[in-house]
Amino acid sequence: MINSRRLEDLLPVVQAKAEKMIAAARAEDIDLIVTSTYRDHASQNALYAQGRTKPGKVVTNAKGGQSWHQFRVAFDVVPVRAGKAIWNDTALWKRIGAIGKKFGLEWAGDWKTFKEYPHFQYRGGLTMRELAQGAEPK
Repeated sequence: MINSRRLEDLLPVVQAKAEKMIAAARAEDIDLIVTSTYRDHASQNALYAQGRTKPGKVVTNAKGGQSWHQFRVAFDVVPVRAGKAIWNDTALWKRIGAIGKKFGLEWAGDWKTFKEYPHFQYRGGLTMRELAQGAEPK
């Protein structure tokens, strides 16, 4: 199973946007750690099982083949202070979301249902089907 944290595993245009976002956050004294980039089908299914058929909290509604991570256009981050991940600071997440959006990234914290504050993506207007057929965002 592959569940990468490497920005190099994203499509180049997405990697560049992620790097700019992380640098801009750092300039605002927000340290971000990348927790997920590319996931293969098996890893996505394992995440989908969490909170359903496996212990834990539901963290995704996407089964294998239905996640933007699988098309190398999405990544997740978490802010860190004094070596500790900060998951529950809504004001901080809103700052991070605003930074990402400055670079043309879609922030899942803006989604109407199943808000995912750590999740950012850049599809370049492409659908999942177009990405599956090999199209890449510009």
